[in-house]
Amino acid sequence: MGDAGGASMHVVMLPWLAFGHILPFTELAKRIARQGHRVTLLSTPRNTRRLIRIPPDLAGLVRVVDVTLPRVDRLPEDAEASIDLPSDAFRPYLRVAYDTAFSAKLSDILQQPPGPERPDWVLIDYAAHWAPAAAARHGVPCAFLSLFGAAALSFFGPPEGLMGRGEHARTKMEDLTVVPSYVPFPTTVAYRTFEAREIFEPGLVPDDSGVSEGYRFAMAIQGSQLVGIRSSAEFEPEWLRVLGELYQKPVIPVGLFPPPPTQDVAGHEATLRWLDRHPPRSVVYAAFGSEAKLTSAQLETIALGLEASGLLFLWAFRPPVDADAGEGTAGLPEGFEERVNGRGLVCRGWVPQARLLAHESVGGFLTHAGWNSITEGLARGVRLALLPLNFDQGLNSRLLVEKKIGVEVERDEDDGSFAPEDIAAALRRVMVEDEGEEFGTKVKELSEVFGNDEVQWGTPVSLFPMGLPHRCVSVVIHARLRGQPRRRHGGRGTGCVQTGLLILQSGRCGLRSWNLLHFVILRSGLTPRLTHRTRGFMKV
Repeated sequence: MGDAGGASMHVVMLPWLAFGHILPFTELAKRIARQGHRVTLLSTPRNTRRLIRIPPDLAGLVRVVDVTLPRVDRLPEDAEASIDLPSDAFRPYLRVAYDTAFSAKLSDILQQPPGPERPDWVLIDYAAHWAPAAAARHGVPCAFLSLFGAAALSFFGPPEGLMGRGEHARTKMEDLTVVPSYVPFPTTVAYRTFEAREIFEPGLVPDDSGVSEGYRFAMAIQGSQLVGIRSSAEFEPEWLRVLGELYQKPVIPVGLFPPPPTQDVAGHEATLRWLDRHPPRSVVYAAFGSEAKLTSAQLETIALGLEASGLLFLWAFRPPVDADAGEGTAGLPEGFEERVNGRGLVCRGWVPQARLLAHESVGGFLTHAGWNSITEGLARGVRLALLPLNFDQGLNSRLLVEKKIGVEVERDEDDGSFAPEDIAAALRRVMVEDEGEEFGTKVKELSEVFGNDEVQWGTPVSLFPMGLPHRCVSVVIHARLRGQPRRRHGGRGTGCVQTGLLILQSGRCGLRSWNLLHFVILRSGLTPRLTHRTRGFMKV
């Protein structure tokens, strides 16, 4: 799209301070910049140094702005991301620091006079609940980008429900263990008892930051002109429709944008050589994300399960939350590494996960079912054994099991405990038993959706009709890539074949705001003919 017709835009992005949020926002920023748009990505100095890498060819389009966090009582010194916190009890104080510093910085940016520094769009994560109102005061539209999948986000219902109001409010823990009444199809996507107990209070009850996590989501969604979902219409179309009806505004699957397997492997050469020695698709990669704070007992159970499986494995090991500093073997059974020597490798510290998952010898992934890890695993066509631990992970796991692309580890319904044999059984099911072949076929097919940028950014995108009659609003984009044949898209309320065109079909309701087309066109990568432009917004 570039600057054709003066259509280049400036997008300001505000991710939450967690590795699993900063990294996908950075990936999306690079993809936006490759279409010729300018991006301002807000971060903190420490997170910029350890996470954000902008290629030299995009340095002129992506500007990373460091925002210094203020001192906040009870927030550990130098804590700039959730991984730096000794326990989840400190998360509210990180939110206080984030709200204070990032809201002030956004206000400064929004007060820029008309010109290249003034944003055309503000793209926010869930934590920046104050951003839509701030942007609206300056006439700048806001979009909420969900890093949860559509199924998980749908489960929590409309904004008023997230704020504890209306018929879909979750007022007690048990409400999280049943499928919502507004879901019009059979599903098992709901929390287990032990998961609901862990998520209810931190998710839906106000904390020391002044508001609940649910309130942050609600205000970010409610105040934004549209909602982008890190998902694909090919993967969960039924849940995207549910979201459109719940939110009564455009819900756009913006793709999955997994990180490319091009990470620096300095210091991990021996690990790659170890993988090189093993047959294709024979190794299980085990990792549980940057947010999970596992205990010594849980890690020892996982270790014994990996050992009992009899499979080759590579474990990205992080020390237990209850270990003392300097206990290098804490969380591992005595003699474990010696017993598995040759068929198991334990890697401590950061590992280049995308690079390891892309290695031809890796065929399985024992994962916590975080959306980032699911995206990375399916992009590389590996089979999934699922051990959900917190947040949306239980919902993600139910979805993948329903779609027959993963096996969930059996756990006690009340306390969530699991045994070594539960780990081993899940791994054997996906890797060596007869049904493993079915999983292998499924994930290979999905790798074409999750791992192919051209598929994600070149296929049709539908703005679902938001619960309105289909003749009211339908926006369809078909951006055919060069050299590809025309493809037919029969989306809801549509049925057309187009190449490189933006089509508006509006009936009596029309479109409330032309401004949403900014983001739709940005998502599509098209170069529409501009007939009018005013105050930074396009009409086509």
